Amino acid sequence: MKAQNAEKNRLRSLPAMDSLLGMPDMEPFLESMGREAVKTVLGDAMDSLRKKILEGEGAEPSAESVLTLALPVLAARAGKSLRPVVNATGVVIHTNLGRSCLAPEARDAVLAVADRYSTLEYDISEGKRGHRSDHVEWLLKEITGADAGLVVNNNAGAVLLMLAGLCAGKEVIVSRGELVEIGGSFRIPDIMAFSGARLVEVGSTNRTHLKDYGNAVTENTAALLKVHPSNFRMEGFTSSVPREELNGLAKERGLLFLEDLGSGTLIDMAPFGLKGEPTVSSCLRAGVDLVTFSGDKMLGGPQIGGLAGKKEIVDRLRSYPLLRALRVDKMTLAAFEATLRLYLSGRHLRIPTLAMLNETGDSLRKKARRLSDKLKRILPAGTVSLTEADDAVGGGAFPAERLPGWAVGIVLESVGSAGTILSLLRTLPVPVIAGARDNVVLLHVRTLLPGDEERICDAFRAIASGR
Repeated sequence: MKAQNAEKNRLRSLPAMDSLLGMPDMEPFLESMGREAVKTVLGDAMDSLRKKILEGEGAEPSAESVLTLALPVLAARAGKSLRPVVNATGVVIHTNLGRSCLAPEARDAVLAVADRYSTLEYDISEGKRGHRSDHVEWLLKEITGADAGLVVNNNAGAVLLMLAGLCAGKEVIVSRGELVEIGGSFRIPDIMAFSGARLVEVGSTNRTHLKDYGNAVTENTAALLKVHPSNFRMEGFTSSVPREELNGLAKERGLLFLEDLGSGTLIDMAPFGLKGEPTVSSCLRAGVDLVTFSGDKMLGGPQIGGLAGKKEIVDRLRSYPLLRALRVDKMTLAAFEATLRLYLSGRHLRIPTLAMLNETGDSLRKKARRLSDKLKRILPAGTVSLTEADDAVGGGAFPAERLPGWAVGIVLESVGSAGTILSLLRTLPVPVIAGARDNVVLLHVRTLLPGDEERICDAFRAIASGR
């Protein structure tokens, strides 16, 4: 009892909130966060300190003890959470780092409308209300050969709109080999259930035949659905039904033929050394009635979901109530329009994603040599090396493809292990996200953007000097 009373007496020595707020350390946080937000953090720190004192942990009831707990939290909350990083991982479409980077034209288009009124839903020629998708529909039609097009917030939204608007209360036939789950818990069976459509699985995991689809058709069937496997691949004893054959069955039975293409490829990737990925236009030519796809993966634009296909089908979705909940904002539309215009004009290599995938081995080696030479002038002799390293497309596209690349290797035993260095790189004002192999930090050069070499050099100057 005496010990407990003693601890309670110590609580009386805790500083008052007003005195804490008046300390010089609080001035920058009061300016950037406001008084109430700072009070909340200090209050949480005080509560934590009270608990430690009452539990007899020996904590001192001082202002310094409160600041020890509060300052790291305040520093984290005062800085921007969403901020630029250097991607030195070699993963081009890095989902965790924001997927595709916008082309300069797309960035400028966003800036042009971000702080001004715009023609988002205004028809200049008619002087009346317009429609958001009008800004990009003609571009989608021209590039893909579709009769009509529509956009929503992402491809998951596009798939949901397609199934809910066209197949709710009806059956949709899907191969078991295409019932995939991708990042973020996007699962085809779950999306199907949420849309109100009834999933009918056919075939086996590795082999599905045309007769499997045909035998599953009933009077309540609305559509055949083909789904892109994303980052999942099956090899060996496998078979799937070509689009042309599924189209024939759909036409024969009076069904819709739908496809979730996922990655959103608009051009043939074979010249990039990447084969086997269908384009939106090739799917439509094979007879698919409506294709959904992503804008921020292989397409290289902002996060957006596209729908392209037959006019009468797209028109049914324009008036479907769910569309309003999935619509995109003016900045996304501006970026997407600018990106599509690069495809239209044949300047698609202005898009960073495609430019990175188009890099040759010689070009990458020269980049790595240039970066290594700069780092050798900063770091101790023998700590910097050149090495071949595999890169990746990312974003669920071409998961089995190896992209031969080059990286700069760093070993700094005086600083610590590769894990320690990677952790230090992440704590910098512009974090550098890299990889490691055999306790060597690897800076892949394929995914470096203009200015990143200087940021990396600044990072290692800070690490080498102990700052």
